[in-house]
Amino acid sequence: MAFPILLRRRLSRAFLAFLAAIIFPIAAHADALTLKPFKDDVFAYPATLSSDSNGAYTVLDYREMRDINQRDEVPEKRVHAQYTDTGVRKVQQDLLLKTDAGDVRYVAVGKTQGAAVIVLYLHGQGGSRKQGVDDFTFGGNFNRLKNLMAGNGGLYISPDFPDFGDKGAAQVAALIDHYAEQSPGAKIFVACGSMGGALCWKLAARKDTGGRVNGLLLLGSLWDEGFLASPAFKRRVPVFFGQGSHDVVFPVASQEAFFRSILAKSKTYPTRFVRFETGTHGTPIRMVDWRGTLNWMLSKAP
Repeated sequence: MAFPILLRRRLSRAFLAFLAAIIFPIAAHADALTLKPFKDDVFAYPATLSSDSNGAYTVLDYREMRDINQRDEVPEKRVHAQYTDTGVRKVQQDLLLKTDAGDVRYVAVGKTQGAAVIVLYLHGQGGSRKQGVDDFTFGGNFNRLKNLMAGNGGLYISPDFPDFGDKGAAQVAALIDHYAEQSPGAKIFVACGSMGGALCWKLAARKDTGGRVNGLLLLGSLWDEGFLASPAFKRRVPVFFGQGSHDVVFPVASQEAFFRSILAKSKTYPTRFVRFETGTHGTPIRMVDWRGTLNWMLSKAP
């Protein structure tokens, strides 16, 4: 009689392990953080013109007259007051972190320890850490991101870095490593504007950050075929692309082709592409729906 009892116990344990393998990942996604609204009405996307790939690819109706001239008090320099809340500056700090890769200056907004979610913004050519915390440019969209992080127990970081090569990537990786240790339960997302995308792809390719980041946002940025062999791709890290159809720096057709190459490699890969029709190089930074995009990433993050 002992053998059948032992067999039943083994089968029971095997069945429980099977259930755990199925249920625990589902439960983890079900319990994923959802960012609370912040000025969702004024930051809502304009009308959808078309979509395909089961909604993963969307073309939006961007108009300069409406989305810049009517939205800004001074076009491209100061947004109207209803788009911002500058009270968030109370939890904003200009800091310096000493790392083996060099000193890193950055601005931090929100919880520097025990954060629920961490978002970094990496600027493009000619930018600085100040770009990503400017409350009034880009239609107030950085102010919204700051408020979303501060209001949801998160941390937002906008760093300086020396270049868009290995040294810059090493410094950003050291910054990520530091704050991952300070907030071990946080999901980490990296948004890259324009040339900053070179760092997004380098971080994805590194063993340390490629195995640690939980999402990438490419805003008016470039592509890298090497991503398809990266640690981040193998972990199915969500990738968001925002691109203006009139971007003369990084042509939209090239970025769209790269987006479709990801889906060709893996039909169910978590990636989205938003094309802002008539938008230019800086349009995605102004127009990206931070809350909608980050909530989607939080639901898909490894």
